[in-house]
Amino acid sequence: MAKTKSQQIFEKELFPHMEALKTFAYHLTYNEEDADDLVQETYLKAHKFIENYDAGTNAKAWLFKILKNAYINDYRKKVRRPTKVDLDDLISIRDGENPNSHTFHDLRQEIFDNTMGDEVTMAMNSLPIEFRTVILLCDIENFSYDEIAKILELPIGTVRSRLFRARNMLKEKLKQYAINMGYKDMRGLSRGEYDEEE
Repeated sequence: MAKTKSQQIFEKELFPHMEALKTFAYHLTYNEEDADDLVQETYLKAHKFIENYDAGTNAKAWLFKILKNAYINDYRKKVRRPTKVDLDDLISIRDGENPNSHTFHDLRQEIFDNTMGDEVTMAMNSLPIEFRTVILLCDIENFSYDEIAKILELPIGTVRSRLFRARNMLKEKLKQYAINMGYKDMRGLSRGEYDEEE
């Protein structure tokens, strides 16, 4: 049975970006189950709006834009709901286990969570979402400023300014940690320059 055009697009252009989407979703939510739900919702929306996608264009940027919008919508819903606590996770943490340590493996997560330490993860997590998102897209996913502007639906000047501010916020949060780790120059903590705007 011949595949439809949309099935071919999904197989050739959209599905290959699933792992990158999972990583991005995980760094937004810091919860593997929520990240998986977000990726699933992204592909459902991509299927629903496949006629809006031009085959052969930047599939990754299109999917990241859908995921970002889905995350923002989900975040707004959660803000209105009381926080849920998983008793098993609390018991695992109390007993010294990390409930997510054996379930999610990704090189970029290793860079953030293990090589650079919990301080970096906490500093990233403490950034307001608009600043955290732009750092993730630029420094982890390696999108260009132009691609980030399209994903976030912002002028490119705003992307540059927000990235500059986000990196400086991260620099301030990590200053003491960097000294403790023996860094003499904060630029060792990121691909980009912290001390001057690109």
